[in-house]
Amino acid sequence: MPPIDDHPLRYSLANELHARPFPVLSSPGQAAFLAIKHPVDAAKRDRALDRAHLIALLDRHGAPHPPEDATHYTGQIGKCHLKWEQHTEFVTYSAFLDGQAERAFDPEIWEVFPEDWLAAAPGARITSAHIHIANAPKSEAEIAKQIDRWFLPESLAVSQVLDAAAVIAGDFRITPQGHMNFALFVNPKTGPRRIGRVVQRICEIETYKAMSMLGLPRARAISTRMGAMDRDLAALLDDMAGDLAEPDATLGKLLTIAADLENQMARASFRFGATRAYEALVHQRIEVLRETRFQGRQTFAEFMMRRFDPTMRTVQATESRLQQITERAYRAGDLLRTRVDVDRSAQNQALLESMDKRAALQLRLQKTVEGLSVVAISYYAVNLMVYLTTPIAEQAGISKTILASLLALPVIAAVWLIVRAIRRKVD
Repeated sequence: MPPIDDHPLRYSLANELHARPFPVLSSPGQAAFLAIKHPVDAAKRDRALDRAHLIALLDRHGAPHPPEDATHYTGQIGKCHLKWEQHTEFVTYSAFLDGQAERAFDPEIWEVFPEDWLAAAPGARITSAHIHIANAPKSEAEIAKQIDRWFLPESLAVSQVLDAAAVIAGDFRITPQGHMNFALFVNPKTGPRRIGRVVQRICEIETYKAMSMLGLPRARAISTRMGAMDRDLAALLDDMAGDLAEPDATLGKLLTIAADLENQMARASFRFGATRAYEALVHQRIEVLRETRFQGRQTFAEFMMRRFDPTMRTVQATESRLQQITERAYRAGDLLRTRVDVDRSAQNQALLESMDKRAALQLRLQKTVEGLSVVAISYYAVNLMVYLTTPIAEQAGISKTILASLLALPVIAAVWLIVRAIRRKVD
């Protein structure tokens, strides 16, 4: 093949598909799983602290460090095989130990995570799980006996997975040691890669379940706040149905409610979006296990349907209600602004009508003034003409009074014509 340039991201994108391989595990054995999340704004955390915390653990065992920009790591630390993964909001540590333990859920495996190292973690534990891996007894009755001894029956979920390759069990209860316990009974014909996939799926189901449940406290807090805002909004809508004494003040209150709702949506949008994504992953991880019922007991899918799905519906309902109230507030704001605009248009129309009346009155007054001005000008003009023509009139034997009478009409007519011509020119 002739030389050709590769896209700069070709290899990194191809390698991303193989970035997090499943562990290869044997039976019997144990797995200790730990997920750490920063309490606030975990997606924006300083991820260098996650890597520094991993290196602190590796240095205790003299293990090699991961690459500078690594988001996953696998290696041997002491007797355990360690797997580290960095996710958007959390970091996971998985420790795998081969061999039969002295007793089920032996806490010895957790010694791989020293107490002082745990105390220095850049975050808090969101979940942890202890998985007991054992060879399946020959009879289902023996499996059921061990399961009943280890787990609480009221919340127990048990199922055969991957075409009877194994039986998984767990009650999703936090033990006094602080972990979720799960048991895995492996069919002798099941290979180590399949065992690793099942263990990985169990860890992912528990982690994504815990992460999706974070939406519930946010939903409850918003529900309480939404109740008060909904009442305030309803009161404002009732006021809008009647006569508004202060529409501008009402509009200001309505916009305040809308801004508060928009702020709540902005703060909750990431959490609710993440909840939907994690919920989908929980159901997807359970689905790929291809569960079948074990001795008539509830499966993991049934447990999630009864215990987990109602929580997710609560979050979804809260998100939907928040969106609906926000849309109502904006629609009410639009209606109120329209009403204010209509009222102002009516006021402007009344003002224009008042201005028209005043203009008409001014015109009438102007015409009246024009008539008076004709009289006034004519009076002074007649007197002026009388003074000018009196010497001539006296020689002709015409008295001053008769002279004024003879001059009055022509002068008045002349003044009126002049004023009229000026008005027409101005108009």
